[in-house]
Amino acid sequence: MIPRYETPAMLAIWSNRRKLEIWQEVEVVVCEVRADRGEIPPEAARLIRERAAFDEARVLEIEETVQHDVIAFLTNLGEHIGPEARFVHEGMTSSDLVDTAFAVQLRESGLVLRAALVALMATVKARALEHQDTVMVGRSHGIHAEPTTFGLKLLVYWSALRRSLRRLDAAIEEVTVGQISGAVGTMAHLDPEVEAETMRRLGLAVAPVATQVLQRDRHAAFLNALALAGATLEQMAVEIRNLQRTDVHEVEEPFGAGQKGSSAMPHKKNPIVSERITGMARLLRGYAHTALENVALWHERDISHSSVERIIFPDACHVLHYMLQKMTWLIGGLVVFPERMLENMDRARGMVYSQTVLLALVRAGVPREDAYAAVQRCAMRVWDEGADFREALRRDPAVASRLPAGELDRCFDPAWHRRHVGQLFARTLAQE
Repeated sequence: MIPRYETPAMLAIWSNRRKLEIWQEVEVVVCEVRADRGEIPPEAARLIRERAAFDEARVLEIEETVQHDVIAFLTNLGEHIGPEARFVHEGMTSSDLVDTAFAVQLRESGLVLRAALVALMATVKARALEHQDTVMVGRSHGIHAEPTTFGLKLLVYWSALRRSLRRLDAAIEEVTVGQISGAVGTMAHLDPEVEAETMRRLGLAVAPVATQVLQRDRHAAFLNALALAGATLEQMAVEIRNLQRTDVHEVEEPFGAGQKGSSAMPHKKNPIVSERITGMARLLRGYAHTALENVALWHERDISHSSVERIIFPDACHVLHYMLQKMTWLIGGLVVFPERMLENMDRARGMVYSQTVLLALVRAGVPREDAYAAVQRCAMRVWDEGADFREALRRDPAVASRLPAGELDRCFDPAWHRRHVGQLFARTLAQE
């Protein structure tokens, strides 16, 4: 079964009813602004506000005939308003209504996503502080490198999420823009001040200039911000998947009572949520690419973007909101095995300290090339013969002659590798 990823908050924002509610408000506000300017009778604006209503089923019924959603809505709105409906939509075009309402939906969705992202950051920060000094091996190319801490790994993700938050804030601001600019953007039939005051009352910025539509680079930026946030969630998920592998087993996803991992193998605990997040991140990247394709429209506009946006924007917001909530759950309940982390680090038989030994030899006066050759020679004995790295170093004349036993032993203290971790936490969390 495919898990339901639509969240109640997003379902409410992207429902057909919510869209029509915003359409109605835009039309009513324009009439009220025009009445305040003396362009239509104040009584007409009052009655429009009082009587404005729609029936979803009736709108869809009309649309079946007219094959135009805005006309169907305006027709049904007029059925409720009566004769004063002649002032509704005067001087406007469909995109004035649709794009302005779309901006409201994007702002509302963006704020829901922002709250979920902030919640995830709080969870990641808490677990990072919990494991600030939990030593584990760092890996490069999948091979043991040097000691690090699990908390530092999480702190890197927190910092990336912080950048996602800044990008999301910028993207929300960029799409929180409306227009009442007319058929090709000339405002020939409505004064620009009508647009300015309408947007002020709706809580939107005014596009300085538009064609018949708002330019779609704004919307592409919004979806790219979502895709980048998704990519960071994927980065986290892939790491969890790798660390949960049986031969690594340093962390585990939460596994509930009664949960089953495999229909065939009862022993399985699979990182299914991490895998799900990984896959959904690919979906977001595809949507971001499609949004970029929507930027180039014919002349002042066409509607090749419209059908696409009705799918990709609601779904992208649903998907990222779901991913953020699941990652918060995952990180909050992540099972961490510090002892296993130390066991795995010891599997390299001390080679994770090779650079520390190299630098100690250099400080002792050994030319770097000679020091590197000596340490590598001992490391190859570990790889090829199964020797212990520290013992191989002790027995190597080039090393033993420069590093007394006590000084060599100090090279194998993991505390050296986390001595600046506290400082890294302080300067990173100062971004809050």
